[in-house]
Amino acid sequence: MNSKTKIVVLRMKELIYTGIFVLLGILLIVLLVTMFAPGRKGKEPASPVEVKEEQSLYRPGLYTASIMLGGNSIDLEVTVEKDYIASIRLVNLDETITTMYPLMQPALENLTTQIYSSQSLDNITYPEENQYTSMVILDAIKTALEKAKLKDGEEPEEKTGASEGKDAGNNSTKKDTTD
Repeated sequence: MNSKTKIVVLRMKELIYTGIFVLLGILLIVLLVTMFAPGRKGKEPASPVEVKEEQSLYRPGLYTASIMLGGNSIDLEVTVEKDYIASIRLVNLDETITTMYPLMQPALENLTTQIYSSQSLDNITYPEENQYTSMVILDAIKTALEKAKLKDGEEPEEKTGASEGKDAGNNSTKKDTTD
């Protein structure tokens, strides 16, 4: 037997780097498999049959509520579909308002992020530094959503055109824009 003994020298640093890269590779493969595996699509769109069976929450359309700040009026638009809040934004926001009330836009973005994810006005939190601004905006959103809510047993109206109505009670407008 003529065998030669081979000695392999491995440095500890190389072993550690190799182990880390192997673990990262395995983690990447597991992540890719879980993200792109068939059958794991998350929320899939509801079929037309399911949509008809669901209870509608709102009359689809665009609803506004006014906020008075320093003698200036700002309108808050809330767009809703039958069963979810689609968008919330401030309109008629001029430079004087943004200069005098710089926390309006950040407060609205914080609130809309929470409202879009939960589709509810319950358990909304806001930072202490813009607590009062957030409360004013949240009240305006509640006012607009109250206009959009369906009463018990009421069916959503199916309109083909856009119509506008004025709510004489609080100087706000409602626009229905359904397709």
